[in-house]
Amino acid sequence: MKVAIVGSGYVGLVTGTCFAEVGIEVICVDTDTQKIENLKNGIIPIYEPGLEDMVHRNTQKGRLQFTTNLSEALEDCEVMFIAVGTPPGTDGSADLQYVLSVARDCGKSMKDYMLIVTKSTVPVGTAQKVKDTLQDELNKRGVNIPFDVASNPEFLKEGAAIDDFLKPDRIIVGLDSPRAEELMKSLYKPFTLNGHPFIFMDITSAEMTKYAANAMLATKISFMNDIANLCEIVGADINMVRKGIGSDSRIGNKFIYPGIGYGGSCFPKDVKALIYTASQFKYELRVLKAVEAVNLDQKLVLFNKMLKYFNGDLNGKTIAIWGLSFKPQTDDMREAPSLVIIKKLLEAGAKVRAYDPLAMKEAKHLLGDSIIYGEDQYDALIDADCLLLVTEWPEFRVPNFNIIKKLLNKPVIFDGRNIYEIAELKRKGFDYFCIGVDTTR
Repeated sequence: MKVAIVGSGYVGLVTGTCFAEVGIEVICVDTDTQKIENLKNGIIPIYEPGLEDMVHRNTQKGRLQFTTNLSEALEDCEVMFIAVGTPPGTDGSADLQYVLSVARDCGKSMKDYMLIVTKSTVPVGTAQKVKDTLQDELNKRGVNIPFDVASNPEFLKEGAAIDDFLKPDRIIVGLDSPRAEELMKSLYKPFTLNGHPFIFMDITSAEMTKYAANAMLATKISFMNDIANLCEIVGADINMVRKGIGSDSRIGNKFIYPGIGYGGSCFPKDVKALIYTASQFKYELRVLKAVEAVNLDQKLVLFNKMLKYFNGDLNGKTIAIWGLSFKPQTDDMREAPSLVIIKKLLEAGAKVRAYDPLAMKEAKHLLGDSIIYGEDQYDALIDADCLLLVTEWPEFRVPNFNIIKKLLNKPVIFDGRNIYEIAELKRKGFDYFCIGVDTTR
């Protein structure tokens, strides 16, 4: 079986590489000539653990190819995945121009039956738009070539995407034809031999499932952050509360860790898109609107704690930041809390010294020379007035507190991920602040 993956970004590259890993012939397509040339030369545009080695291995074996020519890629192709970006508009709507452009080009090039699968995160009704767009192009050509359209949303976690694809919690496929179902079963057979759930449903439900899943996870995060803020006020310990509710099997212990808000390429965009979709049908998603509002406020919690600690004046202060990516094991800074915090610090007249194990290059692209970049985590502390822990990278979990205390002008830590022990930090002479616990009591 030959598969074309259109879009060689995060989702497309991981999808194509994992298909190639199980022996499927894959050709990845992208309009970015430089990206394709880099991929041909083994230069990977994103960081994902294990991906680089897997790309090299499958490229060398001839199972994974890269091109900018869609028409060439569709030769003898049975399945084409659309994995291009769907950036959010200012109103939260998903921009489908790239998805529909691929459908249009496919309609101009296809010669035989093909299954077109939307892998991009797209709002309800997109598959029908893809079908209509493709059919319009076939009509213009005056040809009657059969095709099917399906929805196959991705559920990849950045930092664990390879494992998520090879050992999925579930595979969701929305379709409306037996032929498409047989093709998808054949394509995903290597991933379902160990009993991973393969769930078929109608296309509309599949499109909704992706948004509903991310919205639920975002809701859990915002709920816990809201409760954490209340805990500080009333004198409860959110860490104890989390353990108490997480032991309930109906709730579970995932996504209930307090922090400084969610970021990344999925949750913020998908929550906005689902709210927008509901508004198009004259329905208000009140819970999700609250989820979004809580998340925006939560990104400022550490800044407000610092502002209070320094008596409302951060002008001239130097703030050390550990962690810039929106979460560990990725260099992705899209919607990262660090960007919100840094912006507020700079506006307040503070200087920022920052370090991240992977996201320094991306940070320099986004922030330029507005901040100072540390050579390592301790270099970022030199002459700083406090340390701000933003991303819970493993190497930050057990640091040398004696070095931290020596380098900082004053031993103060603001922990946005609750990874340090309150008693230990106080015993070592630090002023320590975290989320959901009033450490001044």
